[in-house]
Amino acid sequence: MEEAEKTFDNEQYRKTYWHTCSHILAQALTRLYPGVKLAIGPSIDEGFYYDVEFPESFSQENLKDVEKEMRKICKEKNQLERFELSREEAKELMKDQPYKLELIDGIPEGDAISFYRQGEFTDLCAGPHLDATNQVNGAGLKLTSCTGAYWRGDEHNKMLTRIYGIGFPTKEELTEYVTAKEEAKKRDHNKIGRELEYFTTVDYIGQGLPIILPKGARVIQTLQRWVEDVEQKRGYLLTKTPYMAKRDLYKISGHWDHYRSGMFILGDPDDESAECYALRPMTCPFQYQVFLNRERSYRDLPMRLNETSTLFRNEDSGEMHGLIRVRQFTISEGHLIIRPDQLEEEFKGCLDLAKYVLDTVGLLDRCTFRFSQWDPENKNNKYEGTPEQWEEAQAAMARILDDLGVKYTVGIDEAAFYGPKLDIQFRNVYGKEDTIVTIQIDMLLAARFGMVYTGDDGSKKTPYIIHRTSLGCYERTLAYLLETYAGSLPTWLAPEQVRVLSIKDSVVDYAQGVVDKLCALGVRAESDFSANTLGYKVRSGQKAKVPYMIIIGEKDLENQTVSVRYRNGEDLGAMTLDAFAEIIKQVIDNKEKK
Repeated sequence: MEEAEKTFDNEQYRKTYWHTCSHILAQALTRLYPGVKLAIGPSIDEGFYYDVEFPESFSQENLKDVEKEMRKICKEKNQLERFELSREEAKELMKDQPYKLELIDGIPEGDAISFYRQGEFTDLCAGPHLDATNQVNGAGLKLTSCTGAYWRGDEHNKMLTRIYGIGFPTKEELTEYVTAKEEAKKRDHNKIGRELEYFTTVDYIGQGLPIILPKGARVIQTLQRWVEDVEQKRGYLLTKTPYMAKRDLYKISGHWDHYRSGMFILGDPDDESAECYALRPMTCPFQYQVFLNRERSYRDLPMRLNETSTLFRNEDSGEMHGLIRVRQFTISEGHLIIRPDQLEEEFKGCLDLAKYVLDTVGLLDRCTFRFSQWDPENKNNKYEGTPEQWEEAQAAMARILDDLGVKYTVGIDEAAFYGPKLDIQFRNVYGKEDTIVTIQIDMLLAARFGMVYTGDDGSKKTPYIIHRTSLGCYERTLAYLLETYAGSLPTWLAPEQVRVLSIKDSVVDYAQGVVDKLCALGVRAESDFSANTLGYKVRSGQKAKVPYMIIIGEKDLENQTVSVRYRNGEDLGAMTLDAFAEIIKQVIDNKEKK
């Protein structure tokens, strides 16, 4: 790598830097904890980690000592030297490291088995790395956390300790990063979502199964109703399909072969003589039945089907995170059954819908786009279809995205088993990326279900299918909204839009009338007529992130006015109720981001 390229703006250099940090971490651990068993230590999107098995207890309090040893190693100027060994030699070198031996066994015959040596420490590794440990600035290193992680992500394997870290070329960059992380903690939906009572979790209900409390339920209901109305205006037909089906359906669709481990199964999946059901992980094979309900003509297409779908996916316990990754969730799912000549126009419509919805809720500016493609080298039988079919589908999507001017990255081996995807990605406050919306081209599954239509020439033809969401998972969207707005949701989405406060008991009847009139106009208004001081009531409303507070005193009663205050403390002054109603209705109806 050229010297000019050795900057953190260069992703390759950044990942190489962090990879070397992980080796410095591993070397420090072997010095401080003789007998430690090392597993894997990659660079990740933000920093690095190493999975290890300790011979003794290890906790967050131990990280400082490890950091100190890492800084010492950085000053030692150890060269990182790459070398290769035969399989037998590699196993002899790693004979006391069971996880490394397992990794060696997984390296295909004929592939190089490489190692990196730095001082007294040697690790199995494909690289790349920096040239020497002193090229990592010890003052810019920090270990951020330690947590449990199953070996290879499998809950049936041993639980290891995963140590996360970050590193920068300068101490100032590290300080800036730490400051940003502190701000992120304040915005973490797991924190503010619970504090503001949007959701909770209960151990004896289960991991990944959040309880959406009234405030959160109101936000999700508002989003769902709005999305369904928007989709209806764009020609979608609403469906309602079962939450479960016999395995027969999933065998036809291919999900039984490709997605069975991610499904909740009711019955013995291996007993073909008994009925076996599974909760649906997606809605596509159910919605196909609408098309199959009767014979179809080319004039019936495009058929745009949408459903607010509750889905169930058996995510690994280590993947659970608040509302972002759960085992039961609801999405704005849709499937478009189309003629091949309609593919580009309908895909464009799906993308336009997704961008409109994301822009309206205020998330689009932070989204990125990923063209998720298949990996023909995937050895896990992940994909259906032939290379020719995949090349045709991916070429079609590439042409559409380029015609639309979409700027995207390519994700190899990120496609669905039946076709390529455009994944709209979003990062949470900690930088972890997940898909918020997806649009997929499917040229395969229609044939599996015998879906045909009569063309304009009278012949039977197989349609294409577009799988899409317009807002994706509502639970995940709620999490991103809470983090983006730090809990102060736009007025149109806020579960409580106005809180009416009384100064004296003598104005309570008038104040209640204000609440009633606002509610009659469709405004979500509540009251605080308690005996607490006005200052306490105002602070309580601000803490609850209520957009508008109306304060009713004797003068308001006398003048038949309302005194309005915005949640940021701005005093909007006294006005008639009709004047305020006009203001707030405009803010709500225009879906302003305030």
